[in-house]
Parts: sequence; structure tokens; C-alpha cells
Amino acid sequence: MRLSPVVVDPAVSVPLFFAALGVAASCFLLSLLMPLRRSDGLLAGPDPQLQLAIEGVRSGTWQPAADLLAAAGNDAERVAHYTKHLSYVAADEGDAWVTAWREARPDDSDAVLVAACAQVKRAWLLRGGQPARDTSPRQFADFHHELHAAHVALERAALLRPDDPTPWAEKAAVARGLGFSHGEMAELWAEVEARSPYHFGAHLAALQYFCSKWCGSRAEVEEFAARASRSAPRGSLLTVLPLLAWLEEVDLRGESAGLFGTPEVVALVDAALDDVAEAGGHPNQPEARHLLAYFLLRQRRYRASLAQFRHVDGYTGAIPWRYFRWGKVTYRLCRARALWGALLTRR
Repeated sequence: MRLSPVVVDPAVSVPLFFAALGVAASCFLLSLLMPLRRSDGLLAGPDPQLQLAIEGVRSGTWQPAADLLAAAGNDAERVAHYTKHLSYVAADEGDAWVTAWREARPDDSDAVLVAACAQVKRAWLLRGGQPARDTSPRQFADFHHELHAAHVALERAALLRPDDPTPWAEKAAVARGLGFSHGEMAELWAEVEARSPYHFGAHLAALQYFCSKWCGSRAEVEEFAARASRSAPRGSLLTVLPLLAWLEEVDLRGESAGLFGTPEVVALVDAALDDVAEAGGHPNQPEARHLLAYFLLRQRRYRASLAQFRHVDGYTGAIPWRYFRWGKVTYRLCRARALWGALLTRR
């Protein structure tokens, strides 16, 4: 028996094709939009106590910030984490609440610290994020003036808080902006290590100083990151530093094509994954998860990437998204790629 050939009616097949294409596009767009809540561009992940304090200071009340830092006690990582975000709010959205806090408690070392760190953040806002060639002489003058004032304020904070590495960690951002010599930076770093040798925030600030775009070179920043990660205990998150150095010196320079999947970079990611798994309760764990989500995606390890995205979804205040002009959009695109990669390739 001879079978007749199947004839596909174009009038039917073409609309079906476009309908299927439309469904696929709709699903992709929906994966971009979910969750439907507005993403938080300040924080890297959920932190209920910090979020309540930020809500308080945004309404002009300093007491929640004071209570938050008092509760942190001698936890240097948490003090630095809280101070960083509170000072960002003060520098970017207004610091009347800090002024009121200092007037009410002139000798409160927490208030002095937040005010000093806010001056550092304000200085960098005055400079702007453009390369030096696109930054005006007036911007540089205002930037340097504010940084010098911030350095004096940090000196007072360090005197009031002799065991706290946070003022010294913040000085690393001053050192970068004012172009401290390597000898001056070494003296500053010795003060950090004497107080907290595995302090994540301090290492992050120092790594920026040693980058080739600031005061160092690729060799220097890679050496700094490797040395810190080798000596650090598991759960300190310092194994993230070599990834950050690679991001700065290779990926952001457009030289990473085909290199994310090399054994060297895969090994760095695997080491950081183990570190993050041991870092429960570390306030900077969400920041590490953002970086891992990005690296795992670029390595086409989609399921592992998606697992990191799920921990921090709804928050974009972290590297690498801060480096992109449209950070929140880039985050959503990368998350959608991880989702579809996991569904379609099962990797």
C-alpha cells in the first residue's frame, strides 16, 4: 500500500510557528519579571534588622541605627557591614539623622564612625564613576577636599574605637582616592591585621587599592588576593578575592572570552563555593553569592548559578551588577539565562 505524502498547509503551520514563538518569548519575559516586587539596589540580600534600621533613618530617626550597631557589639564584620550601608544612605539620601544623633550623643563612637564613613562615601559620590579623563577638575578638587576631611574624621573614630578595624578598613578607600604610596598602605594594612586579620570588608577595600586601575597592577592584586585566600579559615569568604581580582583585571577589561571555563577559574569558583557553604551567618555571604551566580553562569553551570540567585533574589546591591550601567536589568537577564539554561540543558 502506497502512502500519500503529508502536505502541510502553510496557512496553518505559519500561525502555529509564530504562536509557539510567542509563547516562548512570553515565558522568557516572564522569567525576567519574576519576582514582581521591586528589586533592592542597596543591599545584597535580606537582612531584616538592617532593613528596619534603614527604614528608620530614612524617616529621620537615628535611634534604630544606634540600636542596630549597639546590638552588633564587638562583631567586627557586622559593625563594618551595618556602617557601610547606613553611611551610604546618609551620603546619598541625606544625613540630618546623623547630625541629630551626634548632637544627642556627642561622644557616641558609633555615631562618629557612621558620620566619618558617610564622608568617605560622599567624596566618592562627588567624584562620580567616570574614568579620570571624563572627570572635571572641579570634581577632583571637591573629591580630594572631602576625602582629606574624611581621613581626619576616621582618625577620631579610630581613637574612640581602638580595637575596631572598621575605621582602618575605611581608610583603604581614602588611600585609593588620595593615591597613598605602597609604604603608607602597608602601614595602614598592618593596623587592620592587628585587629582582624581576616576581615572581609577591609580586604575588599584593599583589593581595590591594588588593582591596576588605581594604585597597583594585575600582578599585585592577584598576589594580594591569593595570599589572603590561602591563609584564611573556611567561612571567612576570602576565597572570593581571587575571583574579584580576575573580574577586575580580566573580565571587565574585555579579555575573558573563552577563559571562564578554564581549569584555573573553575578551581577558584569551586573553592569559593566551599567557603560560602561554610559561611552561614556571615553578613557578606549574599555578596559572595552574587559573584558566584555570575561566574557559574559564565561557566554554563546553570543549576549551580540558579541556586545562588535563589538565595539573593530581589536584591542587586553587589558586585558585579554595580559595575554595569543597567545593573538591575543585567541581573534579571543573567538570572533568566540561568533559569533557561537549567531547564533546557539540565546542567
